[in-house]
Amino acid sequence: MAARPVLASCLAALAVAGGVLALPSTAEGATPAIRITKIYYNSPGSDTGSNTSLNAEYVRITNRGTTNRSLTGWTLKDKQGYTFRFPTFTLKAGYSVVIHTGKGTASATNRYYNRAWYVWNNTGDTAYLRDAGGVLKDSWAFTGTSAGYVSR
Repeated sequence: MAARPVLASCLAALAVAGGVLALPSTAEGATPAIRITKIYYNSPGSDTGSNTSLNAEYVRITNRGTTNRSLTGWTLKDKQGYTFRFPTFTLKAGYSVVIHTGKGTASATNRYYNRAWYVWNNTGDTAYLRDAGGVLKDSWAFTGTSAGYVSR
């Protein structure tokens, strides 16, 4: 393979120059393929508890990987412990799914907590995304902003 001689010569040049090369392990520093990419924690208007208002509060999860990923059994939870558990579900590569707080009909792009009141605190909260085995895959602590949402 052509990459090995290039890597070897780069490492040799670093050694001669007295440089230090630190490479992250495969788990460190890597952006997860499945990631929380938006939290709309303060739905527009007054918090009336209507289903329309509840569904304007949501979390978007994106598959930034190149393969479809099963999210069956994965959970999305806030600091208070309000939990959404994915039923049998596959998130296609390059696509997102939105988890709304209120009620609705599940689809490939929209899922619902089916709650009668809000999940995400307007002043700040933390979202935790765990796989079916309970391993933390992503988390996002946020504070309230005038926009009512955060995205990355």
